[in-house]
Amino acid sequence: MTRTHQARLRRSVMAATAALAVTAGVVAAAPDSASAQTTPKLDLIAATNSLTLDSWKEDPGVYLDLGTYLTAEGGPFELKVTRKSYKDPIVAKQIIHDGDKTTSKALPAGLVKDFSGLPDFAQISVTDTNRKVVLNRAEKYCPNNAAGRIDPEGPSKSKYPEGCSPNAFTLGSVWGVEKGWASNTYAGFDSEPVKLAPGKYTAKVTVNKKYRDLFGISSKPQIIKVTVVERSWEDEGAGMRNKGAASGHSGHDMSAMKGMAGHGSMRPKAPAAPTSGAIPSYNVGHGPLIPAPPALPWALKKSTLRSAVAPVGDGPGRTDGSRQAPGAEPNAKRPTGKASVPDVPKPDLRSLPAYGIQISDGDQDVKGKDYLAFSANVWNAGPAQLVVDGFRKPGAKLMDAYQYFYDADGKQIGYTPTGTMEWDPRPGHVHWHFTDFASYRLLKADQQEQVRSGKEAFCLANTDAVDYTVKNANWHPGNTDLSTACGQENSISVREVLDVGSGDTYTQDLPGQSFDITNLANGTYYIQVLANPENRLKETSLTNNSALRKVVLGGKPGARTVKVPAHDLVNSN
Repeated sequence: MTRTHQARLRRSVMAATAALAVTAGVVAAAPDSASAQTTPKLDLIAATNSLTLDSWKEDPGVYLDLGTYLTAEGGPFELKVTRKSYKDPIVAKQIIHDGDKTTSKALPAGLVKDFSGLPDFAQISVTDTNRKVVLNRAEKYCPNNAAGRIDPEGPSKSKYPEGCSPNAFTLGSVWGVEKGWASNTYAGFDSEPVKLAPGKYTAKVTVNKKYRDLFGISSKPQIIKVTVVERSWEDEGAGMRNKGAASGHSGHDMSAMKGMAGHGSMRPKAPAAPTSGAIPSYNVGHGPLIPAPPALPWALKKSTLRSAVAPVGDGPGRTDGSRQAPGAEPNAKRPTGKASVPDVPKPDLRSLPAYGIQISDGDQDVKGKDYLAFSANVWNAGPAQLVVDGFRKPGAKLMDAYQYFYDADGKQIGYTPTGTMEWDPRPGHVHWHFTDFASYRLLKADQQEQVRSGKEAFCLANTDAVDYTVKNANWHPGNTDLSTACGQENSISVREVLDVGSGDTYTQDLPGQSFDITNLANGTYYIQVLANPENRLKETSLTNNSALRKVVLGGKPGARTVKVPAHDLVNSN
């Protein structure tokens, strides 16, 4: 993960993951007749009419999580967002469930521009005590943001995914607010902090007219009294040190926290402020994510929403800064009998084009060296999960890996050997890697191999929701982290799963992972992301495992440049 991306995630850390815990393994499906739904009635509400926001000296700016929510009553609010390919525009439609009948209503062409949410949904105006407008801006809204039940008769769990995908190469998403639930309108990752001096303010939040007309939302604005308080990381750190010294424990000594940011020496940001938690839960690029705050109370419309202060950065049990999730349980013993590959649904591994491409010094300040860093994602188009178990012989350094197969009822009916797993003790890893999952190569203009990345071993995790409209897509994958899901050094066995519809992003930014371009001539090249390079894993198809992204190298040694042309209609890096 690049330091720039890490810093952005930390600046956004005041927004936590989704508010209500979900159960892994739930497969997306239309509601049955027993849970008949109708066209929803939508309203904008506020959890409180007054709140305090923090402004940190070391990270100037205030994050405008104002505690406003969109409620859905009478039926769920559901949107389906898709594109046929990267050459086709994104289209969106509202799905309306009425008993056993399902209808759809197309949203205006061009309204939804990406998969991160509805653009310019909420309008925020902030005035000071002199009634002077100090801020007026629109923000996007992801219906899958932090949500909770506000009606005791509403479903106990939301069937909708957590968060909207920020990945530019997403292919399909489902957004929704359950009947009797409310979803935070705060934009999270896409909400930049604002400059507000300490003091008193009044914030007004409304839904922009085009959405009020489209979805029948009330035009009533929500008014929130805001107090901005300035805080300092140094003051917080001193308080924590004093507390630790007084109690006889090292506590959270700041010196012990250095280097916990994945790649090094960057000082952790200030502790997260209380929040309702409106950011995607998907751990893009294995970056920092924080535990979920409490769910919304039933008395939301009449009382202040309570939240917990969330920890920041890496720590025990939070390898790579990722949130903890229960690791999938492997088989108790290695398989016996003859291996077989039954005729049942299998996973379909596909590669996304590389992104986040930039010139790097390898994060090592290596004099005279130039590297091409990038992010890559391999995802599973299904219709079956990729399930790989590793088994360790006592005293062995490697685990033997096996791929497992299941019938339509979920019964295990076959397995086949598929390589090994190895323990990676390096900071920012500290988990078991499945070998030969993917390969990365830099190809010349004639698409012949020029440089190969040394990174070919991975801990599988469902970091990105790539296409939740494919058959059997699991909207609530369980292992979205890297710590518990990928074992410990003393593990005797490990299960790693890549669920249907999800992908696993890795950022190649260290020497041996990124491409050494020091001695390469300027010109056109292609970054190839290749899934299942040795064809050891059994798939639905092996014809769609490769993706290419064009890059143009320029500049001089020590000051190389890279241009990344658009990939069809995706003009994003």
